[in-house]
Amino acid sequence: MHSFIPPERFFPYLTWTDIQSMPDKENVVIIQPVGAIEQHGPHLPLIVDAAIGVGVLGKAMEKLDASIPAYALPNLYYGKSNEHWHFPGTITLSTATLTAIIMEVGESIYRAGFRKLVLMNSHGGQPQVMQMAARDLHVKYDDFLVFPLFTWRVPNITKDLLTPKEAALGMHAGDAETSIMLSILPEQVKLEKAVAEYPPEQSESSLLSWEGKLPVAWVTQDISKTGVIGDPTTATKEKGDRILESVANGWVQVIQDIYTYRQAKVEED
Repeated sequence: MHSFIPPERFFPYLTWTDIQSMPDKENVVIIQPVGAIEQHGPHLPLIVDAAIGVGVLGKAMEKLDASIPAYALPNLYYGKSNEHWHFPGTITLSTATLTAIIMEVGESIYRAGFRKLVLMNSHGGQPQVMQMAARDLHVKYDDFLVFPLFTWRVPNITKDLLTPKEAALGMHAGDAETSIMLSILPEQVKLEKAVAEYPPEQSESSLLSWEGKLPVAWVTQDISKTGVIGDPTTATKEKGDRILESVANGWVQVIQDIYTYRQAKVEED
């Protein structure tokens, strides 16, 4: 049931008495991986985002110093994926449903005595949901530290391994995701079906972009026929192994930082 997570780090394997007697619970790091079940082109399975999150977290937990108390909750497989729902197989929650799930999981973790919760999101269509839910949890419980983090934004070398075009425009099912899946779940990758497809180019005079500071709202069928936004044909397992190792190392650093983090307090005059 623990998948890639080391069993000693898997929260559901604890008993209620383990949790009741756990020391220094306010600094124990609880991590909720959040993924998605959505199309990733003709060559990758629907589970990509969920698999990457758990694969990276499992590798990070293996590397994490045993003295740092950190536990992974079961992966939340479903996310807000309605930008992909024109492609069969995509399963999506609404923003309201996903927010409610995160809020209620967070409240349960708080009620058990924990005060540090990481929302480890691996799907690019829902960081804003994580951010809003994290803020609402902290507003409701002012001593609850909630960290809405994106799996790929820890320090890592991924972009150094991609072409400039892929690094700039490869948003979905491209080289990076395909390579890391060749490392995590190679038997589920159909590389012979991989096709490259990039979104239509924006006017050079326009300030707008598909992603970035001034984005346009889009759904995948607006900018891709295959569901791919990038070039997976250059993916390799060797590249994926390096990406997985690097992103996991970044997560080790982040978990260590969160463990030692203390709530900011403004001193009164």
